[in-house]
Amino acid sequence: MIFRWFENLIDVFDRPDHRTPPDNLLRFYAHYLRRGRWVLASMFVVGFAVALVEVALFGFLGKLVDLAKAEAAAGFFDRHGPQLLGMAAVAIVLRPLLMALGDLLMHQAVTPALTARIRWQQHRHVVRQSLSFFQNDYAGRIANRIMQTGASLRESAVQLVDALWYVAVYTGSALFLFAQADWRLMLPLTGWLLAYIATLAVFVPRVKERSWRASESKSQLMGRVVDGYTNITTLKLFPHERREDDYVAQAVRENLDKVRRMTRLTTSMDVTIAVLNGLMIAATAGLGLWLWQRGSITIGAIALSTGLVIRIENMSGWIMWVVNGLFEDIGTVQDGMQTVARPHTVTDAPGARPLQVTRGAVRFEGIHFHYGKRGGVIAGLDLEVRPGEKIGLVGPSGAGKSTLVNVLLRLYDLEAGRILIDGQDIAGVTQTSLRSQIGVVTQDTSLLHRSILDNLRYGRPDATPEQIAAAIAQARAEDFIRTLVDGEGRTGLDAHVGERGVKLSGGQRQRIAIARVLLKDAPILLLDEATSALDSEVEAAIQDSLDTLMQGKTVIAIAHRLSTIARMDRLVVMDAGRIVETGTHAELVARGGLYARLWQRQTGGFVAAEAVS
Repeated sequence: MIFRWFENLIDVFDRPDHRTPPDNLLRFYAHYLRRGRWVLASMFVVGFAVALVEVALFGFLGKLVDLAKAEAAAGFFDRHGPQLLGMAAVAIVLRPLLMALGDLLMHQAVTPALTARIRWQQHRHVVRQSLSFFQNDYAGRIANRIMQTGASLRESAVQLVDALWYVAVYTGSALFLFAQADWRLMLPLTGWLLAYIATLAVFVPRVKERSWRASESKSQLMGRVVDGYTNITTLKLFPHERREDDYVAQAVRENLDKVRRMTRLTTSMDVTIAVLNGLMIAATAGLGLWLWQRGSITIGAIALSTGLVIRIENMSGWIMWVVNGLFEDIGTVQDGMQTVARPHTVTDAPGARPLQVTRGAVRFEGIHFHYGKRGGVIAGLDLEVRPGEKIGLVGPSGAGKSTLVNVLLRLYDLEAGRILIDGQDIAGVTQTSLRSQIGVVTQDTSLLHRSILDNLRYGRPDATPEQIAAAIAQARAEDFIRTLVDGEGRTGLDAHVGERGVKLSGGQRQRIAIARVLLKDAPILLLDEATSALDSEVEAAIQDSLDTLMQGKTVIAIAHRLSTIARMDRLVVMDAGRIVETGTHAELVARGGLYARLWQRQTGGFVAAEAVS
């Protein structure tokens, strides 16, 4: 019950913050720590109390030495029993209770829950980034930054709390106790404290900078390693082990160099502090003996001062370890900020409403899109797709066909123009409602590393077993699903498909994708090479299912094989981001233009370099 109470102090999923994380380090910390601020404040207070109790124990030691020296042994416990019991109670009861409370706050509340909350919040923000965000970075580096930033942010905040209290309480209390004995006892500790602060001022900024560089290079290394694992098939098909080794080794060398530069500073700082600590201990002990010899202080004061400075010396080593870890963690957080603290580039407009599709009319009006370049993709394109019309997009590679599909899905925002669905500008509707009304089967089908059933339910989470079975049958996928067995013995619909669906063939993945869209049953359908991974026999087998799927829907289809879209109501031929021809298959062949040339090349038995994409 006690453990559970502390574990529930921070709710990992309570009230998610939808704001873009700040790109300022201090505000970035505040943004993610504010949900746990009361728990961290409690740790601050408990840490203060523990430090006071530990200093008090040294005070008890000095009193015991003086009492034992000044009084006879006989009857010692009778005369000082209550005082001794009070000291024992502090050591046996109060100190363990405070330390237990600190451990419960740290290990039950902060370490698991606050770390998980930070990671969850960062993932929620990053996963909503635009498609280009993920295309411009390593997936491994993004994931590594999120995982490391959560732990480092929490750890550095906790270490800072501990270090501040221990330094403040120990040095402040020690100076106060020394002054009570003789003000001159303060001199070595005061000198050490000033030198200690100066050492931190010299080394810490450099450690911070080099820690950030080391963390950045570590993320780069992780990105290259994961990139190789993700594309392991390519690595096997093109056996360039030495080339791949060199590619990763370069990142290892860069990381090693930056880590060594950081650890050189760490060693130099540790040696400097060790020298300062030795001078403090020797000066305090020597000064104490000199003052005792002159009768200015008692033996108990020597025991107190020497014990405290040795404790401070040990603590200073711990502080150095904390500082090293602290700024290594801060470097990791700074590195993570590069990924996390970036605003979304494709966002819902203020007051965006859900898309209402009643007819399925799609209209492109003067659209321009160049992937951030000056030109070269789509410029000034106009196209109207009537409700229930089925059009095929045709053209050479790079003509802009897939880009047209991407901007319709609003995976990217237009640079000019607008796209209307049933008269509603898609820039003014929510992205969720837009994509829920469009079914998509792409050329490169990648599945989630989950079960077949989980992948299918992405089409319709509330689908019944009967609906799922019907979609599987329509997609001609029941035979291979029945035989699936994964590495953990799960079979059929429960079998996991591997990362991106690598355990399935291209045709099997495509049939799962088609079944998923059949389940979704959206009024607008986009087919981007929907049957490209299927052999002719399987394609013919599911063509009837696709025809059934397209009934009553507005369809935009792209295909390599022109024969698969020749039956569409209308074909739209694109070249260099513009529409150059429209018409039926027969009309375009008779016209003798670009489409006719593409058709002749395919039916002639080969596809030239200008083949349809």
